[in-house]
Amino acid sequence: MKKHNFNPGPAIFPISVLQEASQAILDFNGTGLSILEISHRGSEFTAIMDETISLTKDLLGLTDDHHVLFTTGGASTQFFMLAQNLLNTQDTAAYTDTGTWANKAIKEAKAFANIKVIASSKDKNYSFIPKDLSALPAESRFLHLTSNNTIFGTQLHDWPDVPVPIVSDMSSDIFSRPIPIEKFGLIYAGAQKNLGPSGVTMVIIRKDMVRTDLTHHLPPMLDYKTFIAENSLYNTPPVFSIYGSMLTLRWIKNLGGLDAMQKINEAKAKLLYDEIDANPYFKGTVAVEDRSLMNVCFVCDQEELENEFAVDAKNAGCVNLKGHRSVGGFRASIYNAMPIESVQVLVDTMREFARRKG
Repeated sequence: MKKHNFNPGPAIFPISVLQEASQAILDFNGTGLSILEISHRGSEFTAIMDETISLTKDLLGLTDDHHVLFTTGGASTQFFMLAQNLLNTQDTAAYTDTGTWANKAIKEAKAFANIKVIASSKDKNYSFIPKDLSALPAESRFLHLTSNNTIFGTQLHDWPDVPVPIVSDMSSDIFSRPIPIEKFGLIYAGAQKNLGPSGVTMVIIRKDMVRTDLTHHLPPMLDYKTFIAENSLYNTPPVFSIYGSMLTLRWIKNLGGLDAMQKINEAKAKLLYDEIDANPYFKGTVAVEDRSLMNVCFVCDQEELENEFAVDAKNAGCVNLKGHRSVGGFRASIYNAMPIESVQVLVDTMREFARRKG
């Protein structure tokens, strides 16, 4: 039976990417060496790094004013690394608290500077995206936003107009849609949702955000300037993860880029949300206007039916649907590589469940 993998991360890959990557593990481009064995300072990997950066710039509309860096440690490391690199102790930065990961980012940043939480939906179990940002301090160096909240199933659909650069954690929806790049000073994303294998983190930083006046010492591996100067090759980078990211970016470009990717993602999300809204046995958990295109959270209208539906879904090949304990119910993660045919299987299973119960 075909498995339809709704895992929130690590997420599924396009079949073509898996096929090419698996071949490269055995023999990379006829070199007689595995991609896992090539030198990170050799010409083969230099070409991979150059193409990955070029594809990133092309898809996101980056200019020569941006650096594209590859770090490790996931977004969790960036929570404190970006604060260390962008802020002196006396500086102020603004954050919104829209979910578990945003809350963790706030906690880490508070160790280094004056952090103002200007909006939060925590009191409503993060079921919506707060829109009122009027409390933004004039002296803020940046505004930090989490673009998509994987656990709670909310997403920013409209980027605010603010007088400071936006810094954003885009771990779970980068490359899923076009973005107004001119609004951002820094973007960071763990690869394991829409970009590539786990193990690498992409950081996009505008050149004017790089601080030359920091008053504290940064170890080389925590300093953006190290990664800029060494083209992310100060130490051995996660070679395979970067290679997998390059293949995924190629796949997105061949689909037609981010405009095409957005249309595909909107169609998948509409198919599933329409069924949730129409089916008397299911209901969504977040504000309709803030529903994520990446992580669809829903529960059974009668909690006692959830185990029964979970069995039906598993029997249909729909796996990794269990919701996070903070929300309960179900979470269908439908990232870029999730085909609409798999979403249709889930929808058909929901319809059959309702037919049988009704």
